[in-house]
Amino acid sequence: MSDRGVLEATGLGKTYHDARREIVVLNDLALSVSAGEWLAIVGASGAGKSTLLNLLGGLDTPSAGGVSVAGELLSRMSENERSRWRNRRLGFVFQMHHLLPEFTALESVAMPSRIGGAPKQEAEEKAKTLLEQLGLAERLNHRPAALSGGERQRVAIARALVNEPACVLMDEPTGNLDPDTAEQVLAAMSALRDRDTAFVVVTHDPAIAQRMDRQLTLANGRLEAC
Repeated sequence: MSDRGVLEATGLGKTYHDARREIVVLNDLALSVSAGEWLAIVGASGAGKSTLLNLLGGLDTPSAGGVSVAGELLSRMSENERSRWRNRRLGFVFQMHHLLPEFTALESVAMPSRIGGAPKQEAEEKAKTLLEQLGLAERLNHRPAALSGGERQRVAIARALVNEPACVLMDEPTGNLDPDTAEQVLAAMSALRDRDTAFVVVTHDPAIAQRMDRQLTLANGRLEAC
């Protein structure tokens, strides 16, 4: 694991306003994630974990502070530039797999590379290699309806990794899975440990948190060591 920072948040804040009050979700939050590091972020429901993940991924705009991914400050980019940067440098895995029903596993995983301009054969070769690493060699041409929940989530993980991103952001990746299936997904993730990609995982699952290099708790708008 390198000590080169790939994801940085400085003075990060997020405040929401309704008709009667101001709701501070994140306040002067700081975070640095190194290349190859696996980080778990835990905390009570409503603490702002998903909000933080959206800010780190450039899917939402902070009220204060900024986020840098692979040395580039997201706030300095236009929306189109952020979209291209996300495609190249970030991967996302959510609680729901978000696989499109009409595409096979191979096509789904190759899609980010194709969107980024890679030739079809090159994109599908990379997708095939990742799916095989994740134990899905026999499922390349299956659509989501023909896959189990754990298989769908492994396809989603492969899709997040296909462009060799600096960091993958995961929001409760085993939240919809039974314990045995969740363990299969965790075992598949463990097979990816030799990569230089960092993983930031928001989770309530102790089995995931314990497998990470570092654990932080989000409380009172800031991150604290567990």
